[in-house]
Amino acid sequence: MEDRRENDEIYSKRVRAGKRTYFFDVKSTRSNDYYLTITESKRKVREDGFSYEKHKIFLYKEDFAKFVNALSDAVDYIKEDLMPEVDFEQFEQTSEEEEYNAGRDLGY
Repeated sequence: MEDRRENDEIYSKRVRAGKRTYFFDVKSTRSNDYYLTITESKRKVREDGFSYEKHKIFLYKEDFAKFVNALSDAVDYIKEDLMPEVDFEQFEQTSEEEEYNAGRDLGY
């Protein structure tokens, strides 16, 4: 019997953000339904090396639109009402820049 863990992940996108990394993973259920997990992984320094603190959100198809709308509304509120003077485009990077910076953070 195949390991279920190997089969349920369909797609994964990693977003590095300093000491935090966000994973957006599309997974499948036994009945071939799909859902999204959003995981925040934060690297913590310990005396014997590193550890990772993880937090996970499960998002199901019936909530996709509500979640995306609420996230968009919250981000727009910050950009337009709380911080209109900030040029948020300065924080945007291309995928190539993200990968380069991720490698640089790891000492490559």
